[in-house]
Amino acid sequence: MAEWTDLYRSVVLPQYCDHYGHMNVRFYVQCFDDCGFHMWNLAGVNIPEQNAKGLGLVIANISVNFHHEITSGSMLLIKGAWTKVGNRSVTYEQRLYNADTGVLCASQESVEVFFDTEARKAMDMPDDLRKAVTAALISPEAYDDKT
Repeated sequence: MAEWTDLYRSVVLPQYCDHYGHMNVRFYVQCFDDCGFHMWNLAGVNIPEQNAKGLGLVIANISVNFHHEITSGSMLLIKGAWTKVGNRSVTYEQRLYNADTGVLCASQESVEVFFDTEARKAMDMPDDLRKAVTAALISPEAYDDKT
């Protein structure tokens, strides 16, 4: 079983902030989206190779929760973990922290679905990818660890 893995570090720039002085929603989502591509590397999966075989992945659902504001000049850290493997989908969570204080500022759960790029319809996950993601699932004991 895997643990939470650092995916992204950055600083909150002034232009990322809204009229309240905290980072705007669109920049949280941008950071989380960038990290989503790295999730596959954590499982040892090369997405361009899968695409060449006619396998695609699409986001079916994203849920973002905002826990605490983060402001301009703050250092941010995003950690990620695989949380579930289904027949045609996988789920992972990412958590955005203030890197200096360790305060959890936002979390995002994403569900990605496998699809046949030629037929343009959902498909079952290939066994080799199921094995890779299953091996990368977070341990239940570590799931609630918010730091």
